[in-house]
Amino acid sequence: MEGLVLFNALVTRLLFVLHSLIGVWRVTQVKKEPLYWLLALLNLLLLLETVFTFKFKHGRDYKWFSPAIFFYLISIIPSLWLLELQHETKYCSGLSEVQTQNASKKEDLDPNLIVNGQSNETEDLIETAKVFVSNLSRVCEKVWTLGLHQTFLLMLIIGRWLLPIGGGITRDQLAQLLLIFVGTAADILEFASETLEEEDVRNNPTLVNAILIVWTWSMLQFPLDLAVQNVSCPLTVTERGFLSQFFCQYSADLWNIGISVFIQDGPFLVVRLILMAYYKVINQMLAFFAAKNFLVVMLQLYRLVLLAKSTRASPYTQAFDPKREHRSRLSSELGLPPQDQQSEPQEGLVLPLRATRVTLMTSGPP
Repeated sequence: MEGLVLFNALVTRLLFVLHSLIGVWRVTQVKKEPLYWLLALLNLLLLLETVFTFKFKHGRDYKWFSPAIFFYLISIIPSLWLLELQHETKYCSGLSEVQTQNASKKEDLDPNLIVNGQSNETEDLIETAKVFVSNLSRVCEKVWTLGLHQTFLLMLIIGRWLLPIGGGITRDQLAQLLLIFVGTAADILEFASETLEEEDVRNNPTLVNAILIVWTWSMLQFPLDLAVQNVSCPLTVTERGFLSQFFCQYSADLWNIGISVFIQDGPFLVVRLILMAYYKVINQMLAFFAAKNFLVVMLQLYRLVLLAKSTRASPYTQAFDPKREHRSRLSSELGLPPQDQQSEPQEGLVLPLRATRVTLMTSGPP
C-alpha cells in the first residue's frame, strides 16, 4: 500500500512537469526565442516539493493545502500568459488545411518506409515521432492555446484525484471536491475563452491583462481543500458567542460562499459588466453568463443569511446569549423566576403568569 502511494504521488508530479514543459516548448515556438526555455526552471520548485513530501510525508498530501498543485500552477500559468499576450495570433483557416498537410506528409513518409523496408522498428518510431511533432507545429496558435487551457484544467482535476489524500479528508469528501472542481473548471474555461475571443478585447492590452489577472486569481482555489472540511465545534467555541459558533459550525459552507463571491462568480460578474457597460462589448453569451453570475452571487448571499439565522436559532447560541444573561440577572433582582425570562413565550406558560399577577393584586389592602 505504501508503494502504491509513492507511485501515485510520483506519477502525478511527472505529469505536471510534462505538461508544463509542453507549455514552455510552445512559447519558444511562438516567440522564436530559445531563452524562454528558462521558464522550465520553475519546475525546480515542484522538484523540491516532491523531495520534501517523500521524505517527511511519505508521499501523502497535506490536510488543508496541496503544495504540488500550487507549484504546478506557478510553472504553467506564465506560459499561458505569454501565449495569450501574443498579438500575432494565428487564426485557423479550417481543418481542411491541416488534414491536407497531414495527408501530404503521410504521402512523403510512405515511400521512405517502402524503400527502407529493412530498417528496424526503432528508426520507424523515430521517424513517426518526427512527423507527429512536425504536424503539431503546423496547428494554428488559437487551437494550441485553447488546447493548453483545456488540458491544464483536466490535469488539475486528474492530478488532484491521483494525489494521495492527506489526513483530515475522506474518500467521500475527495469525491465531493472533485465534483466541485469539474463545475469550477468549466466556468473558468468558458470565462477565459468567451471573453478573450472578442476582437475589441484582443485589441485592448489593458483588458487582456485584467481578464488574465482575474483568471489567475480564480485558479488559487484549486490547491485548497477547505470546501469539504467540516470542523466539529467544541463547547468552548459555542461559549464565545454567535460569531465563533457561526464560523465553526458552517466553515465548509462559508468557504464555498467566499469562493463564489470573492474568487469566481463575483469577479467574473464585475469583468462582464465592465465589458458590457463601459466598453460596449455586448453579445448574447456574454449577457447570459453575466446574468448567471449575478444569480449565483445573490443565491450565495441568501444562503449566507439562512445560515446566520439557523445559527441564531441554535439552542447553544441561545444558552450563551449575553442579552439573555442580562435579562436573567435583571429578573433575579426584581424577584421574578429566571426560567420565565429564559424560556420562549409559549402558550402553556402565559396563563400561569396571569394567574400569579391576579393573586398579587387581590392580596393587597382593600
